[in-house]
Amino acid sequence: MSPDDAPTWPSDFAERYRAAGWWRGETFGSMLRERAEAHPDRIAVVDPVADIRWSYAELDRRADRLAAGFLARNITKGDRVVVQLPNVAEFFEVVFALFRIGALPVFALPAHRETEISYFCEFTEAVAYVIAAEHDGYDYRELAAKARAGTDTLRHVFVAGDPGAFEALVDVARAPVSCVPPRPDDLAFLQLSGGSTGVPKLIPRTHDDYIYSLRGSNDICGVDEHSVYLCVLPAAHNFPLSSPGSLGTLYAGGRVVLCPQPSPEVAFPLIEREGVTLTGLVPPLALLWTQAATATGHDLSSLDVLLVGGAKFSEEAARRVGPAFGCTLQQVFGMAEGLVNYTRLDDPDEVIVTTQGRPISPDDEILVVDDEDRVVAPGATGHLLTRGPYTIRGYWRAPEHNARSFTEDGFYRTGDVVRVAPSGHIVVEGRAKDQINRGGEKVAAEEVENHILAHPSVHDANVVAEPDPYLGERVCAYVIPRPGAGPLKPVDIKRFVRERGLAAYKVPDRVEFVDVFPQTGVGKISKKDLRTAAARSAAVSPNA
Repeated sequence: MSPDDAPTWPSDFAERYRAAGWWRGETFGSMLRERAEAHPDRIAVVDPVADIRWSYAELDRRADRLAAGFLARNITKGDRVVVQLPNVAEFFEVVFALFRIGALPVFALPAHRETEISYFCEFTEAVAYVIAAEHDGYDYRELAAKARAGTDTLRHVFVAGDPGAFEALVDVARAPVSCVPPRPDDLAFLQLSGGSTGVPKLIPRTHDDYIYSLRGSNDICGVDEHSVYLCVLPAAHNFPLSSPGSLGTLYAGGRVVLCPQPSPEVAFPLIEREGVTLTGLVPPLALLWTQAATATGHDLSSLDVLLVGGAKFSEEAARRVGPAFGCTLQQVFGMAEGLVNYTRLDDPDEVIVTTQGRPISPDDEILVVDDEDRVVAPGATGHLLTRGPYTIRGYWRAPEHNARSFTEDGFYRTGDVVRVAPSGHIVVEGRAKDQINRGGEKVAAEEVENHILAHPSVHDANVVAEPDPYLGERVCAYVIPRPGAGPLKPVDIKRFVRERGLAAYKVPDRVEFVDVFPQTGVGKISKKDLRTAAARSAAVSPNA
């Protein structure tokens, strides 16, 4: 790969971060090996559906054997491998095997479908694709067949479960072999950015920078070898992966319990059985859990910390967590590109429920600026810019987007509108980008619009966020039909978009047909006015 593929930190910044002790020369492969040698019999991963309880020694051994199998199939350092697995033990076996040989996992989510997966495989020139046979009634082998047919580089499909026409993951393992390990400053994996356009960006993370974010998160969240983390959200998502998440828990030598479904009916018995001490939820789930906790018969007293992130948690909802669970709420505000903020465990209750926390690192630099990039007065609202020891300096193979998303001196334009309290805590006021945060899942308006516009009876379409008491925001599509087109109903648009292979969370929640769109004084479509109209309409007819 060319250095231009993944812009990195200038040498003076890298030297500063090493000197400060943020980057310690660790890799994920060495991390697991060290934990396995220190406490081989301690349980690392619990998969209740498969009745798996892997110790650190077992996980380390499995990663070694699977790494050897990948090498035998000529999957080597720098190769990209799309990993789309639900919350199963094999997720950790696969990613640590790839970490060990320096191949790069490309983290896809279980909800992604043909549109997204085909793009990931093609854009990354992926040589392999790892899936579960089926999950939640969906057959991923059919998706794999389509992806392989449309991508020249995709040589292997590995399946956890019945492989069908592909290769069973269980058959890949070989006797361990020696290989040259990656360097701490090498790329470890590629994550997906929600983005504000229809083209997902890939976020390049190194071993050094990401492991620092784990270590910093652990310190702030009190994670140690006694911690038991319940992975409720999709395991590949940045929040449950690293804040402090499953990787943070494994770094500390704790135990990760995989939750196959996020519902209280599934999660609460696991909390009781495994003595779960912390977990992370997006606001809609936190609301659902809070309601269920008041009536559950399960013992949830082991739960010390409930982290809520992925989208802003309303003050009213935040105030319900403590009384419902008898635990500490930690608000988390961050992004897969880097910066992560936490309320602290010893923050006053009022700070915890009204702010989104402070940065992990003393070297996290924060700027709040106006539309002209001028720093605003203290406490004023503006656009959040940041740089630091675990915030990327550019997306992977995206020079044009990097020119827009990063300042010349390396600050990342987060797209968030915030203000900073005198205590240094950040209060999130909204999003500047044309992006919808649907319960923590980021939906690019332009991507959905492009799919709607492919409908033969649609003249134009605009997609905006509208407020939703449960999801925070949901997807509202305004559609102008073609003159003379037959009658259209909202369900026709929803079905059309769904059948084009778009992830379910991107399908419009509400569709409204209009004759014209509001315009600004210079003739542009006024999405601000559309959002205002959407908020009014949602209040009157929420299920249109």
